[in-house]
Amino acid sequence: MATSDNDSPPVYREIADTLREEIRSGRLSDGARVPGENDLMKQYGVARATARQALSVLINEGIVVAIRGSGIYVRAFRPLRRHGPRRLSRALWGSGRAVWQADAPDGDFETDSIEVGEVPAPGYVAKALGLAEDTLVVRRHRRYRLGGRPMQLATSYLPAKLAAGTAIAEADTGPGGIYARLAELGRAPAHFTEEIRVRMPTPDEARELRLSPGTPVMDVLRTALTAEHEAVEFNEMTLDGSAYVLQYDFDA
Repeated sequence: MATSDNDSPPVYREIADTLREEIRSGRLSDGARVPGENDLMKQYGVARATARQALSVLINEGIVVAIRGSGIYVRAFRPLRRHGPRRLSRALWGSGRAVWQADAPDGDFETDSIEVGEVPAPGYVAKALGLAEDTLVVRRHRRYRLGGRPMQLATSYLPAKLAAGTAIAEADTGPGGIYARLAELGRAPAHFTEEIRVRMPTPDEARELRLSPGTPVMDVLRTALTAEHEAVEFNEMTLDGSAYVLQYDFDA
């Protein structure tokens, strides 16, 4: 492998590029074991530190996962397809089904780490809901898991004057979830807005979602509004970036 040209990338990056291409082409498939340090040392005639750097590049990119005592493997990427309009349709939650059932209708979805209580609205939440800062809101935090794997964190905020004392303020909101309960209160969501941002996780998020090094998260910030454009919920979601494909359909 040529390394004498000052314009050439470092050897470890050349090795990482070669392995990355093998993964992208399918020669190294999902879940396949990647050549380890000893294999790379022998194949490329490099020092252990160079081989380790090459593998670290792919680990930090989230392409491969290191399993202690076993080796390094291509990350198995079988993402859920999150269809924005379909999952928020009234036909879904109005019939008593949960929004996440649109993502994995046959999947073993469950929620845990549920926290519900009244808190003063942070500034950005108050702005989204059209409230004065520090107005009381009902805060609902939960984690979603599929087949035991953490997939998403979600924190909803609803005006306390609307949600306090209702099933929305309970751990189990009942069939159809928050939106079905809002409909019963005469505040059915009719419009939604979503903003999407991609970033690296905080240490707490990485722990709660059990993220491997190099895995980004997607923030989905959704506001639910009534037909009169009254904001009734602000939902702050943090998704495992390796677990989802976001799909949106538009008419021309």
